[in-house]
Amino acid sequence: MSDVHQTLRLTTDAEGVCEIVLSRPEVMNRFDPELHHELTRVLREIAADTSIRAVVLASTGKAFSAGGDFELMEAAHKDAAVRREIIGDARHLLDAFLALPQPIVVAVQGPAIGLGATVAMLCDAVVAARSAVLADTHVAIGLVAGDGGCLVWPQAMGMTRARRHLLTGDPLDAETALRVGVVTDLVETPEEAHPAATEIARRMARLAPLAVQGTKRALNQVSRQRADEVVDLALAFEEQTLGSEDLLEGIASFRERRSPRFAGR
Repeated sequence: MSDVHQTLRLTTDAEGVCEIVLSRPEVMNRFDPELHHELTRVLREIAADTSIRAVVLASTGKAFSAGGDFELMEAAHKDAAVRREIIGDARHLLDAFLALPQPIVVAVQGPAIGLGATVAMLCDAVVAARSAVLADTHVAIGLVAGDGGCLVWPQAMGMTRARRHLLTGDPLDAETALRVGVVTDLVETPEEAHPAATEIARRMARLAPLAVQGTKRALNQVSRQRADEVVDLALAFEEQTLGSEDLLEGIASFRERRSPRFAGR
């Protein structure tokens, strides 16, 4: 696999457990083009590597991921080509997760926001620290939740509760997320999340790979069918809102720590 990465660290142990660690805590592991491209490429390479039996996705710093990059969003508002690139990157990353035959366990040690929450929910087991929160805040900054939120939130918790959170951007604390099925395993401290996720991945790696990966491929097919129903439409709506004035107002209000004044244009 590729051995030079700017946004993540990659290691594989003797048991065939590959660890992907988001490694830019200084920008709260935001999903800018660099992380989109590197994570997509790494997932595709892992999928083709028969020596890897399970994957751990972890992060560094206080946040698992703060989600999108405001500067990129502002550039997209000005340029339709940038909007198209963002939408393409989102679909490619989602497709890479849905094509991964190996089980993947995520360690959420801190806030997972926007695409960060979507990525966590795309995994097969979600280990979270008690202090962690998950939120899809697209609507809070004037965007449609197009890059997977409309797929993974209903799958994880049911449509009614997903509507409640996607249409408000309200966060889920880790204990509530465990109760509604978004989080599978809860640990007390952020430091415990990564080791706990690794242990679950090792248990998966020790099982018969044909059985584990056959089960995972079948589960992927369910998610792909749901993705075909909703993701292209959601991404098209998100592309529209990337060009909206409400997006600029949403970003400005966040930076200025005030309530937004959306105008619907």
